[in-house]
Amino acid sequence: MDAFLALLTVLALALLAWAAALQPGLRALIAGVLPPASFLVLLGGMTWRVLGWANSPVPFRIPLTAGQQASLPWLKHSRLDNPSTMAGVVGRMALEVLLFRSLFRNVKSEVRSGRLVFREATALWLAALAFHYSMLVVLLRHLRFFTQPVPGLVKALEGVDSFFRIGVPALYATDVLLIVALGFLLWRRLREPHLRYLSLFSDYLLLFLLLGIAATGVLMRHVIRVDTVAVKELAMSLVTLSWPRVGPSLHPLVLAHLALVCALVAGLPFSKLVHMAGVFLSPTRNLANNSRAKRHVNRWDYPVRVHTYAEWEDEFRDKMIAAGLPTEGTGGHV
Repeated sequence: MDAFLALLTVLALALLAWAAALQPGLRALIAGVLPPASFLVLLGGMTWRVLGWANSPVPFRIPLTAGQQASLPWLKHSRLDNPSTMAGVVGRMALEVLLFRSLFRNVKSEVRSGRLVFREATALWLAALAFHYSMLVVLLRHLRFFTQPVPGLVKALEGVDSFFRIGVPALYATDVLLIVALGFLLWRRLREPHLRYLSLFSDYLLLFLLLGIAATGVLMRHVIRVDTVAVKELAMSLVTLSWPRVGPSLHPLVLAHLALVCALVAGLPFSKLVHMAGVFLSPTRNLANNSRAKRHVNRWDYPVRVHTYAEWEDEFRDKMIAAGLPTEGTGGHV
């Protein structure tokens, strides 16, 4: 049910933007208000989340470990799975951010023929890797619309991405990988009962938003040919902070695509996608496990007024003795 509602929400948003784009008075309003508003929400929301994480107390060293801690010289130390230095933390974080190492090492458990079986979740790791790197390449390719002249790196990236030269214009490999990876992640969430039980409306909404953005982008390139000059004029006006010039040649599908992108950008700080910033501020990842080599003092362990057991017993000693309960203080009995 949540998946169906999320799909209807994305379709309604795209159709609403399409319908508004057919009205001359609303075209410029959509293009001129939605992008800066979503960017401000993104900037404010991310700042609020990052400051909240940065100000959270971390009284103990709590890094996640999966190997031998540095201790005695004759015990082999796991430098990446249990780093004791900042260099080890940087190496571990780099592998996590760039290659999703913990997801690669993850195992999946399921019951087969009455037996609990463990197996690797390699397909999930490959799908996540394909999605993230395809999304990165797509974002870099979009710099073509926001720069003048177009950087040589972007042109080279487009050449590599369209290496197979399928169709005219050439089909980008990352477009296919992006849609296939998102489709697999959605299929996996719908197919597996425990994931379907744990999934929320917001989980499906993010997947359908990403699929909607990718699908409308592919449609504009290969099915519904749009005026790329008008699209670049719109993009350049957003970069230069000037009111966009939205002419009649701009296809409504462009504004529908833009509306979906703005919805994703505005919701990013309040969704699970915020992990792109949170992974760097997680104490389970960014701390070295050097508790045996260095003494750490809890900076948040300030003196507070406590009510000790001895004080509590002094307060209720008579009642405890009357009830036959043992006491430890003066005047009582054990």
